[in-house]
Amino acid sequence: MAARVRRLSRFNIVSLTLGLVFLYLPIVILVVFSFNASRLVTVWGGWSLRWYRELFNDSAMIEAAWMSLRVAATSASIATLLGTLAAVALSRGEGFKGRTLFSGMLYAPLVMPEVITGLSLLLLFVAINAERGFWTVTIAHTTLTMCFVAVVVQSRLGSLDKSLEEAAMDLGCSPPRAFLAVTRPLIVPAIVAGWMLAFTLSLDDLVIASFTTGPGAATLPIRIYSEVRLGVKPEINAICTLVIALIAVVIIVASLVAKLSSVKGESAAPL
Repeated sequence: MAARVRRLSRFNIVSLTLGLVFLYLPIVILVVFSFNASRLVTVWGGWSLRWYRELFNDSAMIEAAWMSLRVAATSASIATLLGTLAAVALSRGEGFKGRTLFSGMLYAPLVMPEVITGLSLLLLFVAINAERGFWTVTIAHTTLTMCFVAVVVQSRLGSLDKSLEEAAMDLGCSPPRAFLAVTRPLIVPAIVAGWMLAFTLSLDDLVIASFTTGPGAATLPIRIYSEVRLGVKPEINAICTLVIALIAVVIIVASLVAKLSSVKGESAAPL
């Protein structure tokens, strides 16, 4: 029986168009006005790269952007490793004692307000007399993003057939080798998606970073927020446009890696 092709109604098209406009029109306006020659961000003065040149001469803004990128990459990598291990423990260890407590502690940052998380981490760093800077922000962002990685990877593990690992072990593989040879290639897309989500959340965070950072270690959101309080400068449009471009490149690369890994995993899986 031939499948019916459902056509979009006029109402659905209008709703979809309005939704896309609502989501992406502000971003388009920001990108366009980053090339504005006028000093006033609301008055169009022609096309120019003036504010990009001004941005690259602003050492404080560039340093904050580099700080955010380093923190995001480091915390996302650590969170991906720990979150994947936690997801494997929850998916493959249904019977271990304390599973409910471990799961609740792991997923607590999902529902806990960021103000409480940031304040609790600040009190911890003060109690152990840790110098606040790059590593304190990285630890805080790892704490925040690890649970998101665990959710993504655990959902992927839950949809896999455990008999594949059991078959590998029947053929002589140890449990770790069976996991690495059979399961890991199948969950690589989820791991990549988790890393990308953790990277984006870290790059975007303002509240937790403001609690855990120190002098000379301001991230880009903190720097932008301090600048916006005195008025929106065209340089902010320029740096935001570059961040949007960076995120777009990360999404494209991650999608390609996930797709290639998925194809490789499917070809390696037994029929």
